[in-house]
Amino acid sequence: QVQLVESGGGLVQPGGSLRLSCAASGFTFSLYAMSWYRQAPGKERELVASMALGGGSANYADSVKGRFTVSRDNAKNTVYLQMNSLKPEDTAVYYCNALRTGWMNIKYDYWGQGTQVTVSS
Repeated sequence: QVQLVESGGGLVQPGGSLRLSCAASGFTFSLYAMSWYRQAPGKERELVASMALGGGSANYADSVKGRFTVSRDNAKNTVYLQMNSLKPEDTAVYYCNALRTGWMNIKYDYWGQGTQVTVSS
């Protein structure tokens, strides 16, 4: 059974830091691109950060560049999101995503349950 389990969310003050983790199981983690999305109340889901299979190359939303860092540890089947200099606008439910385009363009697309991040004084 495929599972993505996020952890590390919580309440932090503006300017604080938080590290999210996403533990994967039930699929070949190293074959998937991993991403973090977030969704704030009343807003659509948005892509925050993504990392290729082998790591080393990452993309970030403009709103988080310079503050967030995504990384992956294939040996541990885990992807991380280090969030620094947090702002109230970062408040959202953060979701882990695994994506692979396989044979005949078949998409393998998995999601975690989400973890709440609240940035407030």
